Amino acid sequence: MSENGHTTNGTNGTAAAVKLTRKDFVTDQEVRWCPGCGDYSILAQVQKVMPELGLSKEKIVFISGIGCSSRFPYYMNTYGFHTIHGRAPAIASGVKTANPDLQVWVVTGDGDALSIGGNHFIHALRRNIDLKIILFNNRIYGLTKGQYSPTSEQGKKNKSAPMGTIDYPINPLSLAFAAEATFVGRSMDVDPKNLATMVERLAHHKGSGILEVYQNCNIFNDGAFKGFNERDVKDDRMLYLEHGKPLLFGKNKDKGIRLNGVTPEVVTLGENGITVDDILVHNENAPEPNLSYILGRMQYPEFPVPMGVFRAIEKPTYEEMLVGQIENSIAAKGPGSLEKLLNSGETWVIN
Repeated sequence: MSENGHTTNGTNGTAAAVKLTRKDFVTDQEVRWCPGCGDYSILAQVQKVMPELGLSKEKIVFISGIGCSSRFPYYMNTYGFHTIHGRAPAIASGVKTANPDLQVWVVTGDGDALSIGGNHFIHALRRNIDLKIILFNNRIYGLTKGQYSPTSEQGKKNKSAPMGTIDYPINPLSLAFAAEATFVGRSMDVDPKNLATMVERLAHHKGSGILEVYQNCNIFNDGAFKGFNERDVKDDRMLYLEHGKPLLFGKNKDKGIRLNGVTPEVVTLGENGITVDDILVHNENAPEPNLSYILGRMQYPEFPVPMGVFRAIEKPTYEEMLVGQIENSIAAKGPGSLEKLLNSGETWVIN
């Protein structure tokens, strides 16, 4: 059997690997998202990347909670589980720890992950369980028809806040950094090339990873990100992160980010003696997430919106340490016995 689990017999009788394609990951289910929804773009890029991972379909699992995004497992020809609201990370944690050889993905939305599921989201990240979380962020509740979500901007008028929400929005990346996620990235539905790259980076990372995807809901929150991602303005209002390179942006790459103490500021090359040497250099592998946190807080219109990998570090995963702990226990005490365990300590016989 080949690495990806598929073989055929060639004319000489030897086994030859079957190359998977995007079509192998497409199901016969009708995709039931609204026409024009950004979810289609995310699905397309995930299906595009899957064949390149060298894994059989049987080694991949997609787990979701509740929401428009959470229909995802129906559309992936892999193992999948459509679970309950906010609990996808908890169930995915169980799947991964019981089956460490599986690649486990969590598909969730800003409401599912950051409202009812906030606690599960935090602890899955802090434990460094090898989960690949894709968070669809459209800043609205779409499935329940347009209520404000934890990421809706303050003042947003909608069905549950007709005078405008007075809640302060949560920043998903800030939460991820605080929870010590070992991979943090961001992309958007209207940039399929970058989105595919980010999905691939997440797939190859070992440890807790989150990819936030800005995704347009053209029914209940259309144009939520057009202020900075429209084609004619994005060069000056977005910043693509590249490891080891200065944080430059603009149509002529003449604007950059430098630190004034611990505060970022936008500067222009050539003004007031500013050179590229004054520009902050991105380091996604920094052991501490301090600079990544600063970048993750930058928002339009004060700053360009960063896209790409903010953080990618390595440390032992939860499931690796769990397996090691079990092996050490068996080596020290011998194989366990459920019968002995049940009859150990204080027991009573009831006649």
